Amino acid sequence: MAGRVAVVVVVLLTAIAIWQTRGTGPDLSRVAVVRSPEGIMGTTCTLVAVVPRGREAHAQRGLDAAEQALREVDALMSTYLESSEISAVNRAAADELVSVSEELASVLVYSRDVWRASDGAFDATCRPMIELWRRAGREGSLPADAEMDAARESSSWKDFELLDNGVRKAKDTARLDLGGVAKGFGIDRAFEAIRAAGCDGVLVDVGGDVRVDGVDARGEAWKITVRNPFGPKPLAAFGLAAGSVCTSGDYERFVEIDGVRHSHIIDPRTGRPAGSVPSVTVVATDAMTADAWATALGVLGAEGLDRLPTGVEALLVEGDERSCRMITNREMERRLGEFGKPPCSE
Repeated sequence: MAGRVAVVVVVLLTAIAIWQTRGTGPDLSRVAVVRSPEGIMGTTCTLVAVVPRGREAHAQRGLDAAEQALREVDALMSTYLESSEISAVNRAAADELVSVSEELASVLVYSRDVWRASDGAFDATCRPMIELWRRAGREGSLPADAEMDAARESSSWKDFELLDNGVRKAKDTARLDLGGVAKGFGIDRAFEAIRAAGCDGVLVDVGGDVRVDGVDARGEAWKITVRNPFGPKPLAAFGLAAGSVCTSGDYERFVEIDGVRHSHIIDPRTGRPAGSVPSVTVVATDAMTADAWATALGVLGAEGLDRLPTGVEALLVEGDERSCRMITNREMERRLGEFGKPPCSE
């Protein structure tokens, strides 16, 4: 579940930078201020603030606050940082109360809610399973059934007590991983920081997962394309004036053992890799919702569409490069009406 690769591609970012520096385009009253900070959640990051000319300083302050927000979320929720709050919870012994920030507490409550709504397909407590399969990839050997079962039994939501003043575990082995939701939460925090600067347009892109609002430098809706997991032709393209787009895919990150590729997305209900959905794209109002449900649908497949919250859109690709099909819910089908439904492979 954690560490999934985001494969939504936001187009025209290079052109946005050109409009900013050259002052070209049909609407010269706006300028896009672009920043690409490094070291954000271990992936690429692009922040864009579109403002009337002469208000570039306001945009820069918004970008400063957005970058700081992303780094703060990473410092709280990254399992790669020993100093993070989530690492402190994972290290804690049974019955030890670990104080956590309001931000982490809210993400844990939300994660538990999505776990319930997804019938366990999204499970932030599956850290032992993730560690087991990462080790299997390094060693080039499949874990034994007993190891997978043990990893699945070693950590679950019944082992965590979420309190007003912290988190308490029922057993030492219980551990958390927020790789399927922390990025979305960070994107939302950064988005709000830029929007608070009074911008006409906002874009936050972290590893290909995005949230946008308003207009680009030309005064148009942001252009989004969805990458084809099997070929160069885009799966879909659409304009987005407000909302978030997140994608979960297993075709760029996987474990290969004895010549067989295994998805890096783990089905927390079985402790084994999920393998039926090469790509899932979700459109939602906020990035945390899109992030979590892209992960959940990567496990559930098309049967999970009925579980989506009201207003959330989804596009799934099932099959492989030889035979695949696109599946959408009604909301996404309406969005893609003008673009049509191209074949998922050429």
